[in-house]
Amino acid sequence: MHYVYIIRSIDFPEQEYTGATSNLKQRLAEHNSGSSKHTAKYKPWELVSYHAFIDKQKAYDFEKYLKSHSGRAFAKKRLV
Repeated sequence: MHYVYIIRSIDFPEQEYTGATSNLKQRLAEHNSGSSKHTAKYKPWELVSYHAFIDKQKAYDFEKYLKSHSGRAFAKKRLV
C-alpha cells in the first residue's frame, strides 16, 4: 500500500505537512525524530489524515494535488 498523509505540528498547530510514503508508521517516526529537514523545526507531529492507495502513481498524483492551491482548499474543507 501507498499512503498520502497530512500531519500537523503539536506545538505550532498552524503548520501542516502533506507527504506520501509506503510505510506510514516509519515516516511519522522520521518526522518526529527530526530526520526530515522540512519538518524538523516544527516537531513533534501528529497524524491528522491519511489515505491508502494500491497504485503508487495514484498516491503521488493525489499528494501533488493536495499540495496545489485547490488541493489545499479541498483538504482544509474535507480532510482536516
